Amino acid sequence: MLLDTASLYFRAYFGVPDSVRAPDGTPVNAVRGLLDFIARLVQDHRPDELVACMDADWRPQWRVDLIPSYKAHRVAVETETGPDEEEIPDTLAPQVPVIEAVLDALGIARVGVAGYEADDVIGTLAGQAKGPVDIVTGDRDLFQLVDDERGVRVLYPRKGVGDCDLVDGELIRTKYGVRADQYADFAALRGDASDGLPGVKGIGEKKAAQLITEYGDLAGVRAAAVDRTSKLTPAKRRGIVEAAEYLDVAPTVVRVAGDVPLPDFDATLPREPRDPEMVAALVKRWGLGGAVGRLLPVLERGGAGRQAEES
Repeated sequence: MLLDTASLYFRAYFGVPDSVRAPDGTPVNAVRGLLDFIARLVQDHRPDELVACMDADWRPQWRVDLIPSYKAHRVAVETETGPDEEEIPDTLAPQVPVIEAVLDALGIARVGVAGYEADDVIGTLAGQAKGPVDIVTGDRDLFQLVDDERGVRVLYPRKGVGDCDLVDGELIRTKYGVRADQYADFAALRGDASDGLPGVKGIGEKKAAQLITEYGDLAGVRAAAVDRTSKLTPAKRRGIVEAAEYLDVAPTVVRVAGDVPLPDFDATLPREPRDPEMVAALVKRWGLGGAVGRLLPVLERGGAGRQAEES
């Protein structure tokens, strides 16, 4: 099980009231919410390995170099020497180091790599996995990793994480009209305002799906745009040709990396805390007794892989 950790703690932050606070009054709603999410996910799906994938760089420079508008509207502070600071709520930012400390003390693998987003870590780990993979995310971009043959699927939360859409190839075909392996090209063509990707003028989600289905992939769509015998309308033909500079680089930006240089780590689901004393100190300092108390018994029971879930 691979967690898109930032996606989940943002969801926890907005889903759990900020009246949930530490003894000193500091909000810990994202911390408690994330721990409860993990407890529910492990309880329901019983993974034998669990990795909390992190955004070591939420807006990698190599993506910005290709498309400068990439996530530009979410930059709070530009920096010269490292990743720009993302605009996030004032009461969420201080909770992220607490989340990291609790995960480390529990022994839940936490992996982030400089110059890459969590999506890229997830893509690399999913590609290397020898068995089935559950990716937990609220980000549709990761639908491109779904692979029915290899057992790679996405758990896409609707409310909390107890109510997830199980995203497989059939759901993607039904909902978006494309195959999972076509999703990245479809997304590049359609664009995504939330990520600062303009897409092609005049081509929305339905038209993008139609074109990708008809011509196979983005290269096929672009070839059709310069083929006078194709069935494209003059307006669509013109829009695709005029977007050539964007379409040259968009696939690289949209596709998750599959070759991130990962550090050594142990993904095994812990049965007991790696550092019980640190867990106890964090529980006391941040008032996490309830959330940790719910998570520890679930971890102790351990995972049994997808076979247990499906039985």
